[in-house]
Amino acid sequence: MGKPDSRGGKKSFNKKGSGFKKNSYGSSTPRASKQTVAKQLSDPNSIRLNKYVANSGVCSRRDADIYISAGNVTVNGKPITEMGYKVKLTDEVKFDGRLLNPVKKEYVLLNKPKDFSTTVRDERGRRNVAGLISAASDAKLLPIDKMDKNATGLLLFTNDGDLTKRLKSPINGLRKIYHVVLDRDLRSVDLKRIKEGLMVEEKVVRVQDVSFIDDAPKREVGIEIFSSRNRIVERIFEELDYKVEKIDRVAYAGLTKKDLPRGHWRYLTDQEVINLGMIK
Repeated sequence: MGKPDSRGGKKSFNKKGSGFKKNSYGSSTPRASKQTVAKQLSDPNSIRLNKYVANSGVCSRRDADIYISAGNVTVNGKPITEMGYKVKLTDEVKFDGRLLNPVKKEYVLLNKPKDFSTTVRDERGRRNVAGLISAASDAKLLPIDKMDKNATGLLLFTNDGDLTKRLKSPINGLRKIYHVVLDRDLRSVDLKRIKEGLMVEEKVVRVQDVSFIDDAPKREVGIEIFSSRNRIVERIFEELDYKVEKIDRVAYAGLTKKDLPRGHWRYLTDQEVINLGMIK
């Protein structure tokens, strides 16, 4: 797979759409004996301390070595400065007093094809998006939000619970752009009603932009919206007596489908993860 550009998509509906702390423990910092380290290295149920720290998201593994040698990391209450030291997942590891979680956070972006369910467990036996990204990670990655079985487009998966909570919040202001195909041409008067704000189930829905697709029939529409209400795009058009025949999410929180074919997935870049992390 190619590496898509990490920049957000254009606001258009064209189809071609540092330092480290000194060791505060002094020269009396306990060191693991050579025998202890040798024993740990042969234990398949243990993990190197620098990897444990890096997986927690504190820093890179190389920087973790610096922090460890400086005495910033403790294992079960004792500072460890020995390079190559290994810990068990049941050990209590802290960085500057903060408890670490060794589970590596992962982020996968899928261009969802049609006829795949986004539910974790589909009792009807339908094809599930989880199968499409099964090779991406051994961790259990869950989609940030749900999409209808027939909907297509961008779907983000992660095991980062904090990020999931933030992105699903109604007040996060996530920018989403959809390419919608209706059962008939959209009337100009209805386009204007959507732009001005449409009442859906006794609540006004505001869109950032809506327009016809360049060089396409009037039944093809691009709509930019920040609302996180379930199926809100479909419900907008249903309120005006249109049926949505196709809906494709072409942009999501600054992520685009560039160089990501339908049914394919990719890992987010470090910068994309940082950008998402800035969403409150």
